[in-house]
Amino acid sequence: MSKGKKIALGIGAVLVVALGFVLWFTVQVPGCSSPLSELRGDLVGNSFVITTYDNYGQQTLKTSGKRVNLSGNKVKTSGYTETGVAFESYELSSVITVTIDGRELETCGDTCVFAERGLEPDLDFSTPEFIESHGGSPLTITSLSYTLNQYRNYFGKSRVVVIKSQMGQPIAAYSGNNVYWEVKTDLPKTTKLMIDNKALYIHRANFQIIDTKLLEK
Repeated sequence: MSKGKKIALGIGAVLVVALGFVLWFTVQVPGCSSPLSELRGDLVGNSFVITTYDNYGQQTLKTSGKRVNLSGNKVKTSGYTETGVAFESYELSSVITVTIDGRELETCGDTCVFAERGLEPDLDFSTPEFIESHGGSPLTITSLSYTLNQYRNYFGKSRVVVIKSQMGQPIAAYSGNNVYWEVKTDLPKTTKLMIDNKALYIHRANFQIIDTKLLEK
């Protein structure tokens, strides 16, 4: 191989490495916006039951899958600065894409609960039984602590996790001996909870973790 060809190949290799670095840097560094820099992550667990609720805690959809992925979607905005310089930027939209065993579900604004299979709620406040027991409307529940005290005997373990809609409406309650949570930076607006080694992911929802002993007898 001639010296000229070796130099050309060397330059080509350097350019490929440089391009790869630029792409990686654009995706990884928060300050660099790009269509590639969307939030994306896999939910860790054997398989999941996915339940969607509206702002009032009413169940709107339920499905299940073995492999679940969440991704946030970027939208492009463009304009001009005060000095007249054109710019383009990408922001995370309110729409998330849920991929369930290769099939997509797109949702915006609703609360989504991803419960690892085998993790069942002790109480499901979205069922007609609980809605009717409080006057026929979920909005008539005036005290969460009063509600929990009514059903205290359902909880056989030391800590209770209460998931609520964005408007504070109770959705479901789980109990476990070993409960903790962590914010998932690779998943949009999502918190991961572990309840006795079972994963529970919640998207756009409030929650409380309460020691069972704090519930009045």
